[in-house]
Amino acid sequence: MSEDLLRIGEHTFRSRLLVGTGKYKDLDETRAALEASGAEVVTVALRRVDLAARGEGSMMQVLTERPYTILPNTAGCYTAQDAVRTARLARELLGTPLVKLEVIGDPETLFPDVPGTLEAAKTLCDEGFTVLPYTSDDPITARKLEDLGCAAVMPLAAPIGSGLGIRNPYNIEIILRSAKVPILVDAGVGTASDAAIAMELGCDGVLLNTAIAGAKDPIRMARAMRKAVEAGRDAYLAGRIPRRLYATASSPLEGVLGSGQA
Repeated sequence: MSEDLLRIGEHTFRSRLLVGTGKYKDLDETRAALEASGAEVVTVALRRVDLAARGEGSMMQVLTERPYTILPNTAGCYTAQDAVRTARLARELLGTPLVKLEVIGDPETLFPDVPGTLEAAKTLCDEGFTVLPYTSDDPITARKLEDLGCAAVMPLAAPIGSGLGIRNPYNIEIILRSAKVPILVDAGVGTASDAAIAMELGCDGVLLNTAIAGAKDPIRMARAMRKAVEAGRDAYLAGRIPRRLYATASSPLEGVLGSGQA
């Protein structure tokens, strides 16, 4: 059986769980949670983390201890122009074309500014970036982002940090039906079952932060998320049984005495 890899642009990964680095109580907890998650891709906000600082006690020291693929993000940007500038700075500092594109439209809900996201995505794709845009769960927007050349599309499950899980699985299914690039659920995952459901729907991966960092035991939750993503992926590939209104016997009746089938 061939190895089941996640392919984003020119990159391949074994883990389909992508994690963030914010909201942990300290760097030791961050380090332990990242290791427990098994994630290979770790996202950092350029506006909140000094990517140039590599000394003792820095976030970048933690991230360079292991062969993580660092995915800089443009969190905190409210215009396409600001997001593009931030992405360019990240590429200069890290030497990577990877960028998680975020253009926020509202500071309270943190919903994406869809027109701004499309504008920034076009600019960055034209400049050779490997763009992973955070967006709404609108299938039309997802298709437009793919058409612009984005390497993956990241529809939200629910508002960032809400922990509500996938509020509209039907839109996610519609997006998956026609997508030719990886679809990664981003934002709103609250617990392991949410991650498993996303993967069972057929999503290619899950990106989360608060669900781990905000848990009472972040290390244990990181392990749970790792297992949930793996289990959900296996369940999707295995193919679930169809839903039925009435019962179906677990054991066949053929050949059973008195069944009239012998």
